[in-house]
Amino acid sequence: MSVYLIVFLVFLYLVWIKCIYYRHRRTLEESLKHVMNISSSGELHGADVRALIVSAHPDDECLFFAPTIIRLVQLNASVHLLCLSQGNYYSQGAQRKQELLDSCAVLGIPDSRVTIVDHKKLPDDPKAEWSISLVSSMIVKHIRARSINMVLTFDGRGVSGHANHIAIHKAVSHLASTGQVPNDSCLLSLETVGLLRKYISFLELPLSWLLPSHLRSVLGSQGYRQAKDAMLCHRTQLLWFRHLYVAFSRYMFVNTFQIIPQGPKNLKIY
Repeated sequence: MSVYLIVFLVFLYLVWIKCIYYRHRRTLEESLKHVMNISSSGELHGADVRALIVSAHPDDECLFFAPTIIRLVQLNASVHLLCLSQGNYYSQGAQRKQELLDSCAVLGIPDSRVTIVDHKKLPDDPKAEWSISLVSSMIVKHIRARSINMVLTFDGRGVSGHANHIAIHKAVSHLASTGQVPNDSCLLSLETVGLLRKYISFLELPLSWLLPSHLRSVLGSQGYRQAKDAMLCHRTQLLWFRHLYVAFSRYMFVNTFQIIPQGPKNLKIY
């Protein structure tokens, strides 16, 4: 009897996940309207969204942000990527640059909307202290040059704890606190979750749905295959543990974001 009960509960849980997914498909635009301060009576067109993903290394775009990129592209939003290094930690920068362009093509971002920075003060190195003032100046130039109204990047824990990820969050927080971004720009940080939630794949979706967040992006099986195909473009990075990541990480299926508040606050800049 207990075995039947467990099977029934598992079945109900999977049905719940499926219901959440189909409900999310109808509510994503409402979430976008909320974070972009569009009145409930107003209409949001995908073309009105000019989103900038700010990443640190080639492969961040699909390891962490693929659900958001794919869903925004599906809504016909203008999606741009600013990658602040070539990923040259193992002297593979030139190859990884091309892999990034190939990955973005799979995700739906054309080469013309991809910017890859190669700056000696921004090395791909978990021990390097990136200059927050330099990173923030690069980001704000990108925002103004492309009339960006939505910026999405890492939060203060950087998802994986990588120092380069965290530096980007500090830079965007600095821009938010000093009023250097246009008033109509929405700044969002990708939520870092604990290890258990991170590696239970799509089974984590109900938790992401129940816990508060300002924006959620969810992929179904077809979107997951697209995200996986994008990651397969990063041939230099396909070590055994990344195959496990692609199979089990919730970031291949769902992203949850929190708004980075804009307004004065104390922040150390160096």
